[in-house]
Amino acid sequence: MTLIVINPNSSETVTAGIDQAVDPLRRFGTPIRCLTLAEGPPGIESQLQADLTIDPMLRLAAAQTDASGYVIACFGDPGLHALRDQTALPVLGIQESAVMTALTLGQRFGVIAILPQSIPRHLRAFGAMGVLDRLAGDRVLGLGVGDLADPARSRAAMIATAKTLRDQDGADVLIMGCAGMGQYRGVLEEETGLPVVEPTQAAVSMALGHIALQFSKRRDHHAR
Repeated sequence: MTLIVINPNSSETVTAGIDQAVDPLRRFGTPIRCLTLAEGPPGIESQLQADLTIDPMLRLAAAQTDASGYVIACFGDPGLHALRDQTALPVLGIQESAVMTALTLGQRFGVIAILPQSIPRHLRAFGAMGVLDRLAGDRVLGLGVGDLADPARSRAAMIATAKTLRDQDGADVLIMGCAGMGQYRGVLEEETGLPVVEPTQAAVSMALGHIALQFSKRRDHHAR
């Protein structure tokens, strides 16, 4: 049985980065398969784009007959609750998992976002989770998902944004607000001295725990 990690955008480059980021977690023995949603946009940068991926993502998930759990690898967690309705298997979203992980590593978390339109989505999610009082700041790079794969364009912006969250906003733990940022975790930790949560790693770690402990959502609430 395999943990299925779904990238809801259509970028194979992003999926390859996700696969690399979660590779250290394969040592625990559960196979991990990273999939690309062919029907998705090249990058998910708005609520509309996120919502339009939900139906094809649910169909892709249903087709994985060897699944032992699922991770939705987009920081907006599109279709998270719909997929939880569709299956009793563990379903983790990288945004929700990253926040819960960050809360164990510091008092106030800062988020490195991609574009301004990302911020309202994040704030809605953080408000629903009841964690806005632990949010130090949510700052944008001004770069799209596709730009993140190019270190020449994004490395300096990632470092500068991380330091602003630390120095001006008072963050003592950082969250990378996109599944395409994984390659920068090490340099951000080195440059800021803060713990940095890569969200897909956080979600996969949590999903592996759910699988090992045989957590599942019962369909029949009266089942014994």
